[in-house]
Amino acid sequence: MSQLNTVWNPQNLPSDDNIPDNTYAFCIDLTRPWFMSKGAMIAYYGQMNFTALTHGLQGQLLHMVAQQFSAPLYLSDYVVVEGSGKLIIGDRGYDINSYDLEDNGNLTIRAANLLAFEPNLSLNQSIVPGFVTLVGTGKFLASSNGPVMFVEPPVRVDPEAMVGWADCPSPSHHYDQAWVSSFIAAAGHRFGIRSGEERQFDFTGAGTVLVQSSEKVINDQNIVREISGQLPGLSTGGLQQINAEIQQQLGQNQM
Repeated sequence: MSQLNTVWNPQNLPSDDNIPDNTYAFCIDLTRPWFMSKGAMIAYYGQMNFTALTHGLQGQLLHMVAQQFSAPLYLSDYVVVEGSGKLIIGDRGYDINSYDLEDNGNLTIRAANLLAFEPNLSLNQSIVPGFVTLVGTGKFLASSNGPVMFVEPPVRVDPEAMVGWADCPSPSHHYDQAWVSSFIAAAGHRFGIRSGEERQFDFTGAGTVLVQSSEKVINDQNIVREISGQLPGLSTGGLQQINAEIQQQLGQNQM
């Protein structure tokens, strides 16, 4: 019987690894609490409790969250899973990979891609909208739209293909105007029409950049949330300008 036709049980499931011949599911051998993205659990064997970070925390769990979770914008997106057994997680058919941060490492990742991480890693909000930063030593799981490539700076990356970066400075935006060579392209630029070929993340220095094999972002709700969080501080004129831009983009998307 091939791995694809195997009937899995606690005895033959892998320990802290992808299900064999299946990059879309990962099995955690749960022996201590993990932070996990809501909705990532597919199935589990054993005894486990799933507690939302926004309510129900007490004692050591409350202390752990207060110490390790410094990203209040994302509190409602995660639960703490504790207990023992085999925990199988997935993310809508996207590839899942396991990564290890070593020697008090530092990695920034798109929030929508982060599925789970060990509690000895701390989570912080990044200054880059839609991204979070993991700091410490430990394991985390992330999904991607296709296999992940690891590249070294200096490099420029399409923002939609970006998964994260480790041990290197935050990127700057680079805008390549050379391709805007006709009146139509120039007009499109004037009205906000952009592509990954025009706008890139520019990485310099040492480190590693994680790039998925697709230009399609898994989920943009975290970016929307961060933008929404800035709206209360805007003037009426600023809100009206943003509303006009949104209406324009909606009109272009419907063409």
